Amino acid sequence: MSTTNDQEEIVALMRRMEAAWNSGDFAGYMNGFANPDVVFVSRGEIQADWAATLAHYQRDYGDPEGEQGHLTFSDLKIELLAPGVAQLVGTYTLVRGPLSQSGINTRILHKRPGIGWTITLNHVSARPDNMKR
Repeated sequence: MSTTNDQEEIVALMRRMEAAWNSGDFAGYMNGFANPDVVFVSRGEIQADWAATLAHYQRDYGDPEGEQGHLTFSDLKIELLAPGVAQLVGTYTLVRGPLSQSGINTRILHKRPGIGWTITLNHVSARPDNMKR
């Protein structure tokens, strides 16, 4: 498979994840991450695992319905590191009223048989102005 096709597949994955989040489908959003072995770093901590990250999203963003806000990924820079391994660095913006935030995501993806591209490491770095809340 060509570099261009791999990059297009990764961008398509990110768009599916955006659409799932924006419709309140947290399980659909989490389908972009390796299950159960994703390493998820946020707020200076490593999250427990895939299931704990899903529970966090459902608890903190899912009630009441529509509280998840509107998520967009932009400025996606994808580098293929080896066959079946890629790095993605990009910007995220979550518009959520006074709880809005933005920052940078760094992601390592692996192309797994029967699954395709999946995020195995996700590191979120919120911009400092998000930390005032």
